[in-house]
Amino acid sequence: MAPLRRPSRPSRPGRSARGGRFTPDFDPDFGDRALTEARHDMVIGRWQGVRDLLKATGDDWQRRTHRLRLLSHAAAGSSTVEAWRAAEPGNPDAAVLRAATEVVRVFDTAIAAGRGAPVDRGRIDASVDACLAAAAAAPADPMPWVSLLSVARLYEGGVPRRQLRHWFDELRRRDPYNTEGHTQVLRYWSARWHGTHGAMYDFARDAAGVAPPGSPLPILVQIARVEEYRYIADGALGRGPVRGFDQHWKHELAVTELRRTHARWIGGREPGSPVRPEEVGELNYLAHAACYAGQTEVAREVFGLLGARAAWVPWVYTGTPEEQFTRFREGLGAGVG
Repeated sequence: MAPLRRPSRPSRPGRSARGGRFTPDFDPDFGDRALTEARHDMVIGRWQGVRDLLKATGDDWQRRTHRLRLLSHAAAGSSTVEAWRAAEPGNPDAAVLRAATEVVRVFDTAIAAGRGAPVDRGRIDASVDACLAAAAAAPADPMPWVSLLSVARLYEGGVPRRQLRHWFDELRRRDPYNTEGHTQVLRYWSARWHGTHGAMYDFARDAAGVAPPGSPLPILVQIARVEEYRYIADGALGRGPVRGFDQHWKHELAVTELRRTHARWIGGREPGSPVRPEEVGELNYLAHAACYAGQTEVAREVFGLLGARAAWVPWVYTGTPEEQFTRFREGLGAGVG
């Protein structure tokens, strides 16, 4: 779970002070006001609102995973989650959030050390122990297994295949189509970490192929395409422009897979159903892929679903997020809401 990038929010999302020009809204909570309040509480040392939010979220696993992920980033820089654990040692939600927070802290340490620098094995092991304790405390919750699948990347050489498979099976036993957990495994198998482009795409396509209609899981294929681009672009830094990428988003297979994702996910949604905050991040991947593939009708529909709600990722990997989101959206004309 990499750190979140949070550009400043415009004061009036969707419009600007220059007289009506569209401005994207980079609210990291994607309009989840209850989550925004809870994250603010976490930062200033209050945990009661976080406890109440997670209790109210219940077993809506997609929303719960989204909220816990963002709360863990808010908690990483303070001792609020430890204060909650001390006050309510038997609360399973506190254990789950504490484990997710430890994973964020280990990633923060790794990022501070720089790519390729070793991470203290004891720190990684301690975060794994916290995740396993959280899984025991909250047996039905998929989030501890999402956290385990995330921190697995930090082990030098990865983890044994049998162990990774066990953690993934435990996740799927609780939430078979958990998008965040699948994304963590995809990144594990990427060339950036412990696999190859081929292994990453194989995993993404296999998972997308078994997803039910209306599930966002097919977006894994487009996430894989972004991960491949990042890997090649990072390797080319300082050596001029990346060559051979003019067709990366728009060759025949890329377009076919984009349209398949759109048909299975968006086409499978209940007509007129509102976009939930936890869907916005993945919808930005779909909008990004459609724009760079030149698939105007798909892009127009997805931007219509998003409105002004923009995510920093994946736009940040191909330029300035606000400029791209605005340029592509306005280029589609007045048909976007």
